[in-house]
Amino acid sequence: MGNLGEHMVSVVTESGFQNWRPPAVLGNWVGGAHAVPAAGLRAPVYNPALGEVARELVLSSRDEAAKAVDAARRAFPAWADTPPVKRARVLFSFKQWVEAHHDTLARLITQEHGKTFDDARGEVQRGLEVVEFACGIPHLLKGEFTEQAGGGIDAWSVRQSLGVCVGITPFNFPVMVPMWMFPMAIACGNTFVLKPSERDPSASLLMAEGLKACGLPNGVFNVVQGGQEAVEALIDHPDVSAVSFVGSTPIAKAVHHRASQQGKRVQALGGAKNHLVVMPDADLEQAVDALIGAAYGSAGERCMAISVAVAVGGVADAMVDRLRQRAQAIRVLPGLESGAEMGPLVTQAHLDKVQAYVAAGVQAGASLVVDGRGQRPVGAEKGFFMGPCLFDRVAPEMTIYREEIFGPVLSVVRVPDFEAALALIHSHHYANGVSLFTRDGDTAREFARRVQVGMVGVNIPIPVPMAFHSFGGWKDSLFGEHHIHGPEGVRFYTRYKAITQRWPQGIRSGAEFVMPTMK
Repeated sequence: MGNLGEHMVSVVTESGFQNWRPPAVLGNWVGGAHAVPAAGLRAPVYNPALGEVARELVLSSRDEAAKAVDAARRAFPAWADTPPVKRARVLFSFKQWVEAHHDTLARLITQEHGKTFDDARGEVQRGLEVVEFACGIPHLLKGEFTEQAGGGIDAWSVRQSLGVCVGITPFNFPVMVPMWMFPMAIACGNTFVLKPSERDPSASLLMAEGLKACGLPNGVFNVVQGGQEAVEALIDHPDVSAVSFVGSTPIAKAVHHRASQQGKRVQALGGAKNHLVVMPDADLEQAVDALIGAAYGSAGERCMAISVAVAVGGVADAMVDRLRQRAQAIRVLPGLESGAEMGPLVTQAHLDKVQAYVAAGVQAGASLVVDGRGQRPVGAEKGFFMGPCLFDRVAPEMTIYREEIFGPVLSVVRVPDFEAALALIHSHHYANGVSLFTRDGDTAREFARRVQVGMVGVNIPIPVPMAFHSFGGWKDSLFGEHHIHGPEGVRFYTRYKAITQRWPQGIRSGAEFVMPTMK
């Protein structure tokens, strides 16, 4: 890789990426180069704030997906043999590259997803934190050693790379979620094929160019654009060893089943219905601030968004009144406009789906306190916008409570006490994240200990773990044994090997026909 220190400086100070623009027709990244399929269906990529097609994406066939896997397979032996410290140096360079091009990535996110620019900058930062964690891979891959485990016998363990790994990622975090996968995978010595969402694919190609500029060998990181055919081709390919997925629960179940049946390692993160419990003793202003940001940030298009506020005891009336005032004041604007607090939804089809949920909630008898349907910013009337919606007196049997809406819709459920709040949460089939707002330490401790949810916040609305911990839910929010990134990421992207060794000395004892024991 030459003088990596000099190379890193040149990459970070290089201005060519600062003005990077996606091509009019997007394709794949295979073997270190752009590869636009000569044929194939094309899908529109929208600017959701304008409601206009910004560019087109060529959907990959099974054959095109196979080319990416083949490039990754051919690159694997040399990359797996690269010392971890040298792999870490490439990631250190990429860390600097991301820092230098932070706003370029964020702008791409806003232009294709719709979230506000500040929110997009936060997404890039949370992805960057995993790159920073992966830079410590030489330490993270160290095994354990026992001298004299038996007479003249030493024993140790190592973690070794798997091979070609695939990441299938969602539209709502086109930078962060891929960065939760590929830095860990390649740091552990694997090669990687990313299948990003077809709704906001441009950032994947910019990251691919950045990785190459930082010295990553050709074929170690590849991108396949496409839909169901590409996904199934990657899962089914015999040279793919592991599959990481983030998306809806029905697809997560299907991916987990299909990959597991073929003996592949798989982690599939699904949907969520995250609750925030407000106790009577909570700081109500703090709780309302938390609910407004967690429910309506990114237009609710987050797997960790709070979509259910659980009002305990007599707190509900005052809480709903404050929520109503705050929700009606949210500034809904195109994401790149100054002062925007909530942008559009990602597509017209998704907007229609979310509005249908609101209609279903009204029909079921919930009280629609704030109705954001039909809200359009001046000058962006064709964009995929809706304002915040707030329901009160939602019942557990209602569709708007049972199903993941993935939009700016907050439901308030009233319960009499702490035990009823716990029972409500435990009855739901999702168990991704949950939060409790209280001033009482005993209540907080009891909640954190007993609640059957994968990620828990106390007076924190969105308890996304830092990169040096791991992210994942329970029940129908995660399929597979491993959470994503952090220590669990190292375990997922490596295989454990135990080695026991003895060098014979003196007289040989001959064959032994009993279970070996350490003498």
